[in-house]
Amino acid sequence: MPFPGTPAGRPRRPRPRALRCLLAVAALGLPLAVAVPPSVAAPAGEGAAAKSRAAGHCARQGQLHVPGAAHQQAACLAELTTAGTADSGHTDPADWAGLTPAGLSVPRGVPGIQIDGYFPDTSTTNTNHGWNHDSQFVIRLPDRWNGGLVVSGTPGNREQYANDRAIADWVLSRGYAFAATDKGNTGAAFHRDGRRPGDAVAEWNHRLTQLTRATKALTTQRYGRPPSRTLATGLSNGGYLVRWQLENHPELYDGGVDWEGTLWRVEGPNLLGFLPPVLRHYPDYAAGGPGAGRAREALYAAGQPRGSEFLWPYHHQNYWDLTQRIYREEFDPGYDGATEAGTPYCTPGTPHCDADYAYADRPPRVHRAVQRIALTGRLGKPLLTLHGTLDVLLPISRDSDVYARMVKQAGRGALHRYYRIEDGTHTDSLADTFPDRLRPLLPCHRSAFTALETWLGHGTPPPPSHTVPRPPGAGPGELLRECALDGAGDSRGR
Repeated sequence: MPFPGTPAGRPRRPRPRALRCLLAVAALGLPLAVAVPPSVAAPAGEGAAAKSRAAGHCARQGQLHVPGAAHQQAACLAELTTAGTADSGHTDPADWAGLTPAGLSVPRGVPGIQIDGYFPDTSTTNTNHGWNHDSQFVIRLPDRWNGGLVVSGTPGNREQYANDRAIADWVLSRGYAFAATDKGNTGAAFHRDGRRPGDAVAEWNHRLTQLTRATKALTTQRYGRPPSRTLATGLSNGGYLVRWQLENHPELYDGGVDWEGTLWRVEGPNLLGFLPPVLRHYPDYAAGGPGAGRAREALYAAGQPRGSEFLWPYHHQNYWDLTQRIYREEFDPGYDGATEAGTPYCTPGTPHCDADYAYADRPPRVHRAVQRIALTGRLGKPLLTLHGTLDVLLPISRDSDVYARMVKQAGRGALHRYYRIEDGTHTDSLADTFPDRLRPLLPCHRSAFTALETWLGHGTPPPPSHTVPRPPGAGPGELLRECALDGAGDSRGR
């Protein structure tokens, strides 16, 4: 989902030079030279991979080529995690700002090769490295490789480093190679990319498929063999990508973990259906008075969880309005004519106000645009989904509850586990603001990831789908350290 902010008003077509991502900072320079430490000893009996590591730190760096890349630059780094890359200029902290709890530790001791680059593309929203070129990627190849690969697309409309703290640091410390894409367009004006409604989101799926194929070939170049296991994971829009990939390209993956993925469904629910009533009724609720109670019930009916009221002001200010307008513009640019992405915080009843938008009543062309990127539930590989019960951006009853039913209806329930995380919300940093009301989902993501490893490696299925209760009396420190998916609590499968 997007950053706070609004795109400038101008016609959707023809496509102009797009705005840079709203949270990006000054463009990064070229990779810095780093000292090369002594050779990393390789255990005996590992064949080509052992010979590659025995050649030393960053072996074969000069021979590596990302298939299909229009540009790439490789750097030999003493530290691939953000413990080193934040200082060396090989990540952008603005990309991952606000996505993780403040107390999250940073692993260290992961030397290897980082390759930054981009695939051919015509859009220019991503300003990282001063390239002004979309379809940028980052690939990290640790010296001590466990044989696995983790690939990811970014949440919201962020750039390729957005997963560095939440996902990359941890999987790299476990020995995985890691790759991430900016999805081919970034920023709140992402909808300017493409020629047809839905093109920008359709490109997200293509870019993750493209990166997965390229990185699997690259690991063969680097280590002398392809990955023995390829896993997809991501949060929010990145979680949607995991669902779509496992439905449409299961041959590329062994499994995935979906962290509150966005649900796109032609007949609904989707965010174009549940956000307009939220925008319509929230001002009456916030104003108080005799209409506040009715407005609150209308917000519940739109999917907002009971007990989540304390989160509504923040999301009204930062997410609900912007999200509706820019995603409606992507799939239905004709709704507001020549105006781009509507009028911020318009009053219901004014012409073309997004608070009055009725997705179900829009012309068939709008539904066809959504159909191009819609999910079906027809999984081809194992998937673990987790979603917070207090998510007020993608309410759980309008998103993952529905997707879990879709998977069952498609006859793929044996491939799916679904964990409803009590007191989790869409953005983990809010757990720092409300430590007595919220829990971070990041530890539950790691528990789900290790459960997937066990499922694939030993054939031991994860715990049945259920609601994971917040441990009674647990403080922020305990909640950040662990999340027991098999703990006691509501075990009702959904």
